[in-house]
Amino acid sequence: MKKVNTLIRVKIVFVLFILPNFLHAQTTVTTTPPTPESSIKYPQFQFKGLFQARFMANTTNDVDVLGVHHSTGEVTQTSFDIKRMRVGLNTKLSEATEIVILVNLADFKSDTKGKVLENAYGKYTFNKYIAVTGGQFRPAFGIEELVPVDIIKSFDFSNQYYEFGKNGWTSFQIGASVTGAVDIGKIPISYAFSILNGNGKNQEKDSDNGKLYSTRWVLGLSKKHKINLGLNGGIGAVSTQDVFAVGADITSDFKLTDKFTFDLQIEYKQGTNHNLYFSLPVTGRTPNVADYQMRGVYFLPNLRYLIDYKKLTSLELSCRYERFDPSYKINSNLRQTYTPMISLEFGKAYTGRIEMGFEIDRFARDIPDTSSYSDNLFLIQFQCRL
Repeated sequence: MKKVNTLIRVKIVFVLFILPNFLHAQTTVTTTPPTPESSIKYPQFQFKGLFQARFMANTTNDVDVLGVHHSTGEVTQTSFDIKRMRVGLNTKLSEATEIVILVNLADFKSDTKGKVLENAYGKYTFNKYIAVTGGQFRPAFGIEELVPVDIIKSFDFSNQYYEFGKNGWTSFQIGASVTGAVDIGKIPISYAFSILNGNGKNQEKDSDNGKLYSTRWVLGLSKKHKINLGLNGGIGAVSTQDVFAVGADITSDFKLTDKFTFDLQIEYKQGTNHNLYFSLPVTGRTPNVADYQMRGVYFLPNLRYLIDYKKLTSLELSCRYERFDPSYKINSNLRQTYTPMISLEFGKAYTGRIEMGFEIDRFARDIPDTSSYSDNLFLIQFQCRL
């Protein structure tokens, strides 16, 4: 009887004390704990690169491949060219800190002053609501500023992008920016505030004490069709003259079938063309810089068909139409540009791409021996990116 009681006590002890510890041990072994941030090794490096080469043929008499008219008739109308040879390095120093460097080695083919170095900035991300960027970067002021040139739906950026870049609002600029994203109700909103020297990239110092202040807000109107509305605005001072820039844009992406998608970009910009104003002799301009204003709008529809046949990923058809006037108030000369293009994509995310089409320029007034002259440029462009 004593042996039975002893055996019962042993079983009770086992059930109450030993078995729970055993089960807990089994549970601990089978559960994989999350990887702590401290175990991730930094710095982390990501190398990037882009190669773009093209063949150009101008079919307009006496106009060269760069779009310049020559009344003498001595003109180069066909040429091969290396448009871009970019090498970049993104370095994550921690979960929140990164350094970005980007150079364009193709700039060595001409005078390198103010060229070659493109991105050179540091960024610290506090959270999704706020991040701070400082150095040389592309400030947010439109659709094209947020998209790399290697994945745009045309051969190159628009005319207005480059003209606003000359005036300090777009392209690569030196300064600082605060960016982030918030949700207001069901509408996602991203924002950017920038303060810039406004005199281009790779400058030793600002050209004056004036600065450019700009902001961009993007509202997500439809998640299904990826419809986004962008609003841009900026003010500043250049050589004691007040300047401004405004813009609005909309993007959308519609899935028509399993293989067909259609996306559309529309962008409008207007602002002071102080770059033009200060390039003119004092006797050849008005006293007020506000008399010299640029404005432009473009439409870029793109139809994409998924193929996935061997190495060929997709076929794309696009045709950008742009109206741009560098000084619509005084000495106006409206430029209309048509860019029809067909693109073959190899690999994912434009790893390889072959593009073919035209850049067709029509000016309200053709000015001999200048680039303000109507012409038709045929292009075949090849690119590889990593």
